[in-house]
Amino acid sequence: MRKVSFPYMGTSYIPFKKLLTSFGNEVVIPPKPTEETISFGTKFAPEFACYPFKIVLGTFVQVLEAGADTLVSSGGVGPCRAGLYTTLQEKILKDLGYEFEMITLEPPGRHFRDLLYNIKKLINAPLTWRDYINITKFVWKQLVLLDKVERLSHKVRPVEVKKGEATKVYKKCVDMIASAEKYGDLREIERECELLYDNIEKRDYEPIKIGIVGEIYVLLEPSSNLEIEEMLGDLGVYVERSMFLSDYTISNAVMDLFHMAGERDVKKTAAPYFKEMCGGHGRESVGNAILFAKRGFDGVIQLSPFTCIPEIVAKSILPTVCRDHKIGFLTISLDEQTGKEGLRTRIEAFVDLLRAKRRRTKSFAVKPQVAKEMA
Repeated sequence: MRKVSFPYMGTSYIPFKKLLTSFGNEVVIPPKPTEETISFGTKFAPEFACYPFKIVLGTFVQVLEAGADTLVSSGGVGPCRAGLYTTLQEKILKDLGYEFEMITLEPPGRHFRDLLYNIKKLINAPLTWRDYINITKFVWKQLVLLDKVERLSHKVRPVEVKKGEATKVYKKCVDMIASAEKYGDLREIERECELLYDNIEKRDYEPIKIGIVGEIYVLLEPSSNLEIEEMLGDLGVYVERSMFLSDYTISNAVMDLFHMAGERDVKKTAAPYFKEMCGGHGRESVGNAILFAKRGFDGVIQLSPFTCIPEIVAKSILPTVCRDHKIGFLTISLDEQTGKEGLRTRIEAFVDLLRAKRRRTKSFAVKPQVAKEMA
């Protein structure tokens, strides 16, 4: 039996654990990234490797020390260095003396045979076609439900009367989803989670709306972005992230398999400013910023790992995009040196500016009407 582990990224470890366990593997659950994780990553990674590379490398050191003998991670295509992460990480870890097998799951549209071959390595139990269907159905529902309860927390947190209640409910929902054993349990849990959020006392308040764009890892893993979504929610801001794992899977795995253009609308929207593929999610950051502006959002925050090439390209374009669409813009570069209190100060100042802009806009809209009534 393989002892399998993988990178920690948000709540994705819950469906991944279920999938790999159902395939007959023993799973070493990766720990949530901590200062120890980052210290391992920065110690063994090249100096100018991006932040996600360092966190994942540090996680791999921790799970190998915990007994894992197989590491599973994703590949990629295009200029972004992420497509070569596993090759370099494997070399670094084996030079350190660790013995293991690295399994890289490449995009299906370009490496379908390799993907099937690597997936077969992870199937260590006798399974029927019905088993595969049931496993896929359960894991997909679990993934979608995890994204749903997170979206609900973003919606409720800025308007909750008692601060911290939405976060408590969210954590409770995640625990319930993780404990589910069968598909029917997930349907009951979904209804219970909806009731829990409905029962939170809310105030009548129109929050500032901020869209978050950027690189996938720092978007989906709260420890890498210093819990910025929770921070914004506590400031009374409605946050909407441009990417969730279930949507990303559909766009970049299923659609890629059938050679369909993933995130077609986003890329088409970005085209006037950014036509070329630069790898990663740079073009998507630009397109999603425009879509947030068209939907009436007050501002956009770009989360970018320090030295991330695609996001550096997007960062040079986004100020013009946001100025043209009259929406506030803030870029945040993240690495092991980024401090939470410094980030909080920048976030508070940005939110204050957006609130002041909204008040001015409302004031200008009211004055002509007042003047007309006085006449």
